[in-house]
Amino acid sequence: MGVLRDLRVLLRLPDFRRLLTVRLLSQLSDGVFQVALAAYVVFSPEKQASPGAVASAMAVLLLPYSLLGPFTGVLLDRWRRRQVLVSCNVLRAVLSCGTAGLILLHVPDWLFYLSALSVTGVNRFVLAGLSAALPRVVDGERLVTANSLSPTAGTLAATVGGGAAFVVHLFHTAGAGADAATVLLAAGLYLCAGLSALTLGRDLLGPDLRPGRAQVRAELLGTARGLADGLRHLGQRPAARHALSAMTAMRFCYGALTVTLLMLCRYAWSDPSDSNAGLALLGLALGLSAAGFLIAAMITPWATTRFGTTGWITRCSAGSALLLPPLALPFARTPMMVAAFALGITTQGAKIATDTVVQTHVDDTYRGRVFALYDVTFNVAFVGAAAVAAAILPSDGRSSSLVIALALIYAMVAYAMFHVEHRRPMFHVEHEARDVQEVGENG
Repeated sequence: MGVLRDLRVLLRLPDFRRLLTVRLLSQLSDGVFQVALAAYVVFSPEKQASPGAVASAMAVLLLPYSLLGPFTGVLLDRWRRRQVLVSCNVLRAVLSCGTAGLILLHVPDWLFYLSALSVTGVNRFVLAGLSAALPRVVDGERLVTANSLSPTAGTLAATVGGGAAFVVHLFHTAGAGADAATVLLAAGLYLCAGLSALTLGRDLLGPDLRPGRAQVRAELLGTARGLADGLRHLGQRPAARHALSAMTAMRFCYGALTVTLLMLCRYAWSDPSDSNAGLALLGLALGLSAAGFLIAAMITPWATTRFGTTGWITRCSAGSALLLPPLALPFARTPMMVAAFALGITTQGAKIATDTVVQTHVDDTYRGRVFALYDVTFNVAFVGAAAVAAAILPSDGRSSSLVIALALIYAMVAYAMFHVEHRRPMFHVEHEARDVQEVGENG
């Protein structure tokens, strides 16, 4: 298969392997840390989490990215991205140790959230930096395949990290001790990720620095102008703008379904007093989603060659619209697990295509800012979805009206992208098809 040949070629590139190692260790750590947070906020035996409480936690942890995101973009376009990967991962290791201590001390929730926010906030620099750096270690012909392998492998690593966190919980009595031990495991993995970034060349990942660039303070003061430049550049790239809009809407649906799944695992499918049983069901759902991500990584290069990136996003959103009602409306465990697998394929397939569109249609000097904006819209959509779900969902997570509304949003995305695809001049459609075909042939 051409995809497998491309994967073998990519893995022979030493710089790509090193960057992939940094991503895997970073997102492995993220998976451990995120499960620790979920266990503490949602599945702690002494807490009775409601959809509103889950939404509030997501808002505290994610909404500040809306303020931090623009700063990450401006700095990523001026700082050495390799140094960002080293420093941020080491910083997260230190901050995670502090968070573990706060859990053991049973501090007020607001102080815990503040500490957890400091860890996840630094993550914006890491993920945006990894995406912006990828074109520096892979040639353009194999960028689609690299986007299939790299982020998807990172997501799978996060799932493995989540599994490791579940194992830690199995060997500890549910409570603060288990949560703190899990966070300390994440701290050790963050440190390993930072050290692995040292294997990359200091200037390898860019950006191309200009002589006489302003000092950091001046750059921070100019953040608003830099953000405006990034938005203006994105406005001149309709393919990237349309793909980002579609992916943001799909992210909204994913956020609402995440809250639904959390409530079903906690209260509908297990004894509410048995937090480990709820965590185990959540782990199964995450594992099935990860399997869907893997399938998406395997088929997306072929699918974009066959349908184009826009056509593949259209089909992913349409498939989600068709599959969601029959699988989710029964609110039964088995169909919902099938939905987790199927939506893993469609969501990750659309994301791989969107990443590729952004990377190929946005200039390198703007790429950090645009990926930072990408992260901001993702988090705002996710938190907004959690807030909507909190207003609609009962405590057990069963809401037919929410499932139907999300299916309609998926259908609207598919309809809009279909018209975008067929409104484009034929020259651009043929050009894209030829470029993606070359990716497959060169594999």
